[in-house]
Amino acid sequence: MTPVHPAGPRLALREVEPEDAEALLAIYGDPEATRHLSFEPRTPAQVELIIDRSIGSAREDPRTEYCLAVTRLGEHRLIGYARLATEPQQAATIGFALHPAEWGKGLGTETVHLLCALAFNTLGLHRIWAARSPLNEASARTLLRAGMTEDGRIRDHVFVRGAWRDSITYSILEHEWTAIDGLKTSPGPGA
Repeated sequence: MTPVHPAGPRLALREVEPEDAEALLAIYGDPEATRHLSFEPRTPAQVELIIDRSIGSAREDPRTEYCLAVTRLGEHRLIGYARLATEPQQAATIGFALHPAEWGKGLGTETVHLLCALAFNTLGLHRIWAARSPLNEASARTLLRAGMTEDGRIRDHVFVRGAWRDSITYSILEHEWTAIDGLKTSPGPGA
């Protein structure tokens, strides 16, 4: 698959590179940044494996996973990490994490819009979904602002920090999504 480069008014997504390890560790190694994620803070070695897997998934054919760096528009430095993993039936799951210094600026909502653009405009999918920790109210607001609908609760969905945790799920269908102004995407398959 050709590399994807969706861009919005303030952010862009790009393929992950080996040089992103330090910036990703600043997110995935941070206890506050990972407090509501489905895993505990990562070590430098674990982040290197994530980088390697992200780069490897970009080379697969067919490509089923898009692990992408979130950057400010016109800049190269990773400020977040976004993932879209396709599923059967023209669907995908999405997730993302931003550096805590970027929280509260509406960048999460734009990141979700960029993932929607990738899913619907580029990949031609029908449905995407996301899950959040029940305690992560900021993520709830972000997903709802991006146009997603709360679907329900998956009980004991993930085992993290020594205990089972539920997840609250959200979804959006292709006909429900409206692109934000300034969004630019790659052409869809076969275009």
